[in-house]
Amino acid sequence: MDTAKGFDRRDTSLVLAHILFAFGALLIGGIAGLLQGLVRGGMIKLPYEIGYYQLLTAHGVLMALIFTTYFIIGFMYSGVAKSLGGYLLPISRKLGWLGFGLMSTGTIVATILILLNKATVLYTFYAPLKASPWFYVALVFVVVGSWMSGFGIFINYRYWKKVNQGKTTPIFTFMAVATMMMWIIATLGVAIEVLFQLIPWSFGWVETVNVVLSRTLFWYFGHPLVYFWLLPAYMCWYVIIPKVIGGKMFSDALARLSFIMFLLFSIPVGLHHQLMEPGITNVWKYVQVVLTFMVIIPSLMTAFSLFATFEQHGRSVGAKGLFGWLKKLPWNDVRFFAPFMGMLIFIPAGAGGIVNASHELNAVVHNTLWVTGHFHLTVATSVALTFFGVTYWLIPAMTGRVLTPKMHRLGIIQTLIWVVGMFFMSGSMHTVGLLGSPRRTAFTTYQDHPDAVLWMPYHVAMAIGGMILFIGVILMIVNIVMLLNAPKGYTEYPLAEVSEKAEQTPAIFERWGVWVGIVVVLILVAYAMPVTEMITNPGVGSKGFVTW
Repeated sequence: MDTAKGFDRRDTSLVLAHILFAFGALLIGGIAGLLQGLVRGGMIKLPYEIGYYQLLTAHGVLMALIFTTYFIIGFMYSGVAKSLGGYLLPISRKLGWLGFGLMSTGTIVATILILLNKATVLYTFYAPLKASPWFYVALVFVVVGSWMSGFGIFINYRYWKKVNQGKTTPIFTFMAVATMMMWIIATLGVAIEVLFQLIPWSFGWVETVNVVLSRTLFWYFGHPLVYFWLLPAYMCWYVIIPKVIGGKMFSDALARLSFIMFLLFSIPVGLHHQLMEPGITNVWKYVQVVLTFMVIIPSLMTAFSLFATFEQHGRSVGAKGLFGWLKKLPWNDVRFFAPFMGMLIFIPAGAGGIVNASHELNAVVHNTLWVTGHFHLTVATSVALTFFGVTYWLIPAMTGRVLTPKMHRLGIIQTLIWVVGMFFMSGSMHTVGLLGSPRRTAFTTYQDHPDAVLWMPYHVAMAIGGMILFIGVILMIVNIVMLLNAPKGYTEYPLAEVSEKAEQTPAIFERWGVWVGIVVVLILVAYAMPVTEMITNPGVGSKGFVTW
């Protein structure tokens, strides 16, 4: 144990390995995204050897899957170590490294195959588009590696509960357990799809694949994936930000309840991504749309709790008037400013999600750039900005260094650049999506069709936004290098205390058997009948398509 930092050096190595790998993926994915935007805006032409859809796949996989998963696991391991006594159990640390090794092997193999144009399947590896079988094998490594890391967190949690019987688990660890529990349940769907459908099909062991079933299994995983991104951001908002601003959590019980509700309602909702697909009875789509709208409740609870925390802190330090507490927030502290901008932008992002989940409105926007714009507001803005804000204190806290005023300023500048870039890019995507511009397409004017010509200024604005965002990526990488070489000193790992006025947390919140049991029931209600219909009436199936 290095008492100056408060972290075991072995835990620091594990956390930093995940965080730095995450930002390496962000850089490569950012390059692919920049080129993709410039092509879509008609501003450059790619060399013959590089395809637009190849870039699209690399951008999606590296930024939406790899950057987020690595960062989340590193962040959660750091918080579990801090909140459960200052260090990880040896077995948890070993599982963390095992998970890192498996995920890294899978990521490297998958990235090579994408760059070799052997896996250009548009991020979602949607059948009947068929990649190299080794791409799917690589994905298995990534998923199984993440499970190993999850088991490491569970073991550390169970050991702490055994030693501290009757005590309430520290809230960060509670949230980490809920998040990994949701992730493991959700990834069972994509694991079944990849192992039993896509790998045999891509190796040629079977001739056709049941497309509707494969997509259903993917979206069983695909929508909880969104909450796997969001819940660690919520962990920062609930537990870290109150400490950063000098306040206390408004309510421990409300925070835990929101995570339990996300666990319950984030998984049995995948069919709302398939509202426009045939082969699924409308009644089951309706059931899952209703469950999708249930997820709005914990999001609104989170918004209430966060702004209650801000106002409570502001009043405690002398704020007057209806909005006087806003002036008491530390706007020049990047640890607060970056996540707060993520919170703010999540308001329109969440509203867009409500549009996407509505059957009638989804029919208007489903296959347009509106959906891409929504996606970039949620994961690429709300989640990414929060993760950036976490990085500014996490690396110094883990390595025994301090954030200088210059780094604060650079962090504020990087955050503003990101917000401006996303305003141009996502704003243009939303607008041109309403005009009918489709997603997942390279530059084309559709033979100078009047509608397509009208879209082009928005595509150019998207490319400009992409260039601004790439500057933000580069600046973030520069900031990380500076953080690793910052002056030595002690940086606190900011975990907030709960307000004295908060109600007591009910013990049933940690009855995981109850909550997992309810999740299983909801999954059976939502999926048992439609999946049975897909298996018993599979249709003719589809051969693989390689369109690049």
